[in-house]
Amino acid sequence: MKLILTGLLAGLLAATAAHADEMVFTSWGGTTQEAQTKSWAAPFEASSGIKVLQDGPTDYGKLKAMVEGGSVAWDVVDVEMDFAIKAAKDGLLEPIDFSVVPKADLDPRFTTDHAVGSFYYSFVLAWNKGAVSGEPTGWADMFDLTKFPGKRTFYKWSAPGVIEIALLADGVPADKLYPLDLDRAFKKLDTIKPEIVWWDSGAQSQQLIASGEAAFGQLWNGRVFALEQDGADVGASWNQNMTAADVLVIPKGSKNKASAMKFLATATSPKSQAMFAEASGYAPINTAAKAEMPADVVKSLPDAYVDGQIDLDMNYWAENRDAIAERWYAWQAK
Repeated sequence: MKLILTGLLAGLLAATAAHADEMVFTSWGGTTQEAQTKSWAAPFEASSGIKVLQDGPTDYGKLKAMVEGGSVAWDVVDVEMDFAIKAAKDGLLEPIDFSVVPKADLDPRFTTDHAVGSFYYSFVLAWNKGAVSGEPTGWADMFDLTKFPGKRTFYKWSAPGVIEIALLADGVPADKLYPLDLDRAFKKLDTIKPEIVWWDSGAQSQQLIASGEAAFGQLWNGRVFALEQDGADVGASWNQNMTAADVLVIPKGSKNKASAMKFLATATSPKSQAMFAEASGYAPINTAAKAEMPADVVKSLPDAYVDGQIDLDMNYWAENRDAIAERWYAWQAK
């Protein structure tokens, strides 16, 4: 999820972010950020008078460089939770002011001293019905080139998900995944490596499946939801769906920290979380949000598929992300 900003654009962002009546929100782009803009930024602008400038996609290297260089152009950033845990330990994030951001109804699984939940999602197995003969039923089908020929698509970056999928497909029980057996996982991935097409953004994952360039793959459930809403001929299996959450953080040195805290309060409120869930297909992290959502939407969320659901271990990944990343990218480059 890389975005190369010119020096001019970076300077403009830094300059605009310095105004008290403006702030910068950075997320992953595509349908997810569109839903965040409509559900969070628009109501926040209307109630506060503070303009929310949009940037993206999220780039961890850029966030770190901004903080270490003392020139932070982002104020609120949507990140994966394992990154947030490690970034807090590394001193890259501002602590959350819970006198401004109400905490009582926030899911404690996705709330830390330096982060509040953004949304709760599952990785699911998705496929293009026109490109797949039959119906895949689980992660093992991703590795069966005889029964299901064609390209597979996986998340490109080193993060929770692909390693676990490989181990599950190789017969590792869900409750025995951690600590991850990297040797076994990479050996399994080697069996299909020539058929893998990597996606580096949610929008790209949608395009690969919708076009049939990849017959099937690992997608965020909200991206499948968006494809279905657009009438794409796609299928999805929730068997062994793997759950995690994105969280919202404020980079250390944000020039608009006070506005950023107020934005977090709006984004995590029951109403805003309900609006986002209805628009995106991702589950809310405010436990009071479901009371404001239609029953049919509630039934479509990841927490309606808890049978066989697997919680990805964010703390394990936070502790081991650098070592796993080193091996992951070396393996990809071979």
